[in-house]
Amino acid sequence: MRGSRHEQYWYLSARSRCIGFVRGCERTALGAMKLRFLIGAIAAVLVIAALSASTQLGWIVLAPRSFAILRWVAIILFAGYAVGRRSLTVWIFLGIVAGAEFGYDWPATAIQLQVLGTIFLRLIKVIIAPLLFGTLVVGIAGQGDLKKVGRMGLKALVYFEIVSTLALVIGFVAIGITRAGAGVHLPASVNAENLSAAPHLIGELLTNIFPENIAKSVAENQILQVVVFSVLFGIALAMVPEPKRRPLLIVAESLSETMFKFTNVVMLAAPIGVFGAMAYTVGRMGMGVLLPLVKLLLTMYGALVVFAMLVLLPICVVIGVPLRRFLKAAVEPVTIAFATSSSEAALPRAMEQMESLGVARETVAFVLPTGYTLNLDGSSLYQSIALVFVAQAAGIHMSVGQTLVMLLTLLISSKGTAGVARASLVIVLGVVTSLHWPIEPVFLLFGIDQLMDMGRTAINVLGNCVATMAIARWEGETTPFLHEVAATPSCDAS
Repeated sequence: MRGSRHEQYWYLSARSRCIGFVRGCERTALGAMKLRFLIGAIAAVLVIAALSASTQLGWIVLAPRSFAILRWVAIILFAGYAVGRRSLTVWIFLGIVAGAEFGYDWPATAIQLQVLGTIFLRLIKVIIAPLLFGTLVVGIAGQGDLKKVGRMGLKALVYFEIVSTLALVIGFVAIGITRAGAGVHLPASVNAENLSAAPHLIGELLTNIFPENIAKSVAENQILQVVVFSVLFGIALAMVPEPKRRPLLIVAESLSETMFKFTNVVMLAAPIGVFGAMAYTVGRMGMGVLLPLVKLLLTMYGALVVFAMLVLLPICVVIGVPLRRFLKAAVEPVTIAFATSSSEAALPRAMEQMESLGVARETVAFVLPTGYTLNLDGSSLYQSIALVFVAQAAGIHMSVGQTLVMLLTLLISSKGTAGVARASLVIVLGVVTSLHWPIEPVFLLFGIDQLMDMGRTAINVLGNCVATMAIARWEGETTPFLHEVAATPSCDAS
């Protein structure tokens, strides 16, 4: 009996090792295959560049069709790499490149692919109202009795709104200086058909902030009206006694979580939507339309650096944060946010790191989650840049009243979108729709949104880490930690 068990054990163990070996070989072979596809795509791009330079110098003569064939070979090889990676980011990048090439080679057919981008945008639009309602109600009523939030909540709210406003202003000024959207030339018919509906009077703009019928506001994509209703609903719900408040709060929490998952499901169609949108845009406006996107990307990252240096860094200096220790603690959650494009993924590590710096647990537990709803500095900055980019591309000259309403809309509607990738783009699309602006420039934003989402999400997390330190210092809870740092010159002297 023992021998039988021993043999059975030996057999199962050997079988398990063989299966593990085979699967390991399969993974190695798959990795090698992906690497070959990537190397092949890079080699094809280098060959295209070399042949293009040789043609420009007059060394050789090649037909334009030859270059087109080589470009499609590079795209197909990259598609093989994307199949192995199974990464949404890689597939979106493939959709950008393939769509641009398709629009360049077959512009007449590419214009017909607008339907793909339009379907994708319609799926995005349906998310906006329930997403905003759920996140804002949870963010306000989820704190419980407003009186219990107390002094810390008031200080946090004041800090969040001041810093978010500075982020909006920096983004607004940055895009105003670079004017990245001015290089996009939309057809005259697009501009004419969208500008007539925009209100110009201050009284009309102020009146349009407040809803008369929430169903009508949702149907007409009046984002600011939905936001105002959600804020008032959240405040009213917070005033209701706990037994009656809790059921509605659970519904709002479930709604917001469901809409985040809904967004993730819709984003699975992003490569197809981006392909159609990019093919249509390039087919209609030419390859030159891609150059402003590079300028826009540089504008946003430059503005993020300016925000970090001129807003976050001075705050750290004023409140006495030990910069070396803080950066060492913050670098990991910020890196996670940058890589995943989701602040939510970095939240557990951010809370742990802030506690390790000496911040009281109750402060961390209140400020960081609340900041994820109300303090999205990177998202606010991006949204102001993106909206002004759309206005510049469409040739829209905003009045002072329209600018103030736009900034107010962003200041409120940007709240609560940190938990899901590309949620900021959803807000931008909603505001563009509610202002009756052309949506063609939004097609361009889809093309580079993943690259922009990484930077703005990293700043969201960094901004909330700074906010946690600021509120803790304001409350006097980090005094022992700061005294300990001040007593060790070796940490601060350098």
